[in-house]
Amino acid sequence: MLSLRKGRYIARMASGPQDIRASQILRYRCFHAAAQGRGALLTQNNRFAQSVDEDPYDAICEHILVEDQKTKDLVCSFRLFPLQTGADVARSYSAQHYDLSDLSGFVGTMLEIGRFCIDPAHVDPDILRIAWGALTKYVDENQIDMMFGCTSFQGVDPVLYQDAFGLLRDKYLAPKRFMPRIKAAEVFDFEGDLHSVPDLKAAMQQMPPLLRTYLTMGGWVSDHAVIDRDLGTLHVFTGIEVGAIPPARAKLLRMSAA
Repeated sequence: MLSLRKGRYIARMASGPQDIRASQILRYRCFHAAAQGRGALLTQNNRFAQSVDEDPYDAICEHILVEDQKTKDLVCSFRLFPLQTGADVARSYSAQHYDLSDLSGFVGTMLEIGRFCIDPAHVDPDILRIAWGALTKYVDENQIDMMFGCTSFQGVDPVLYQDAFGLLRDKYLAPKRFMPRIKAAEVFDFEGDLHSVPDLKAAMQQMPPLLRTYLTMGGWVSDHAVIDRDLGTLHVFTGIEVGAIPPARAKLLRMSAA
């Protein structure tokens, strides 16, 4: 079973219902409570602490937890849904929000990464590093050819992220052969709704750290953002072809997985 220790943190696969419930509680804190402005109120002693974020995909996914070895706190979690070929992509969580028919012809193994979150009370870049190390180890061990998922921006106001969306439109759109089409009822269309040249500095400041990492790996995104009012986020479909990751970046990732 996957396990990785780096410094004060350990990344491991969830081993049972108790681990998954801990992940669901963290997800609630990071998504729902933060969207409702209650994130700062969440402690182990208040009435929001045991609220959970859960859905049917939890039962069919594998879950990775990152814990602080000293305090035993859960500081990060995400779930993985492996698919044998692109023909299975309609089964993914992302397919609820995006028309992924152009990905159905992808030949190779795919891995959906979902519900990635880091506890806002733990600001340490090493958390993201070990999470990526664990993910890299999983990808190599399972010979994954493409990773994908929904990458979230906090809140549901696209105006706050116009520079980031403009940069994505100009430099990081999916190849036409894989482009996700609009399916959700409420979206922000980069081509139709953006009317200005992005400020590059502002764009990178607005970009979520996870998405910045995806982009340095050769990642690409949909041409629109879904406005997800249930989770209180905006998200873009994000894909990474493992074979197209720049060699220097791939080397660093595998070093983090050792």
